[in-house]
Amino acid sequence: MNSETKVSLAWGAGIIVLALGLSSARSAGQIDHDTVTRIILGATGLMVVWFGNMMPKRFVPSEVARRVHRVGGWSMVISGLIYAGAFAWLPIQTAVFVGCGAIIAGLAITLGYCQSVRTKARA
Repeated sequence: MNSETKVSLAWGAGIIVLALGLSSARSAGQIDHDTVTRIILGATGLMVVWFGNMMPKRFVPSEVARRVHRVGGWSMVISGLIYAGAFAWLPIQTAVFVGCGAIIAGLAITLGYCQSVRTKARA
């Protein structure tokens, strides 16, 4: 198993452990439901930031592929930070709208850039 897979599994396991711990704290009456939601979804946003940050650091032999990784990485880092920040400060309903919109925008930017590179390569 390579190190990227181990890191991915660690993120997944960490979020599950965090969710279970927060759920038991909520059952004990120590924190409320909104706090649990905000922490878990904020951690999910930070996970997007982590993976976005790792995208440009992967070795690919092509200069075009490196540019695509850079654009994709930056768009995921920025959208993940907006997602995490939305759940930290905005009301839950607004945070869902803003956070999901940021992730969708990050994906759209990445896919749009890939399409433009592909179109340029065909021309």
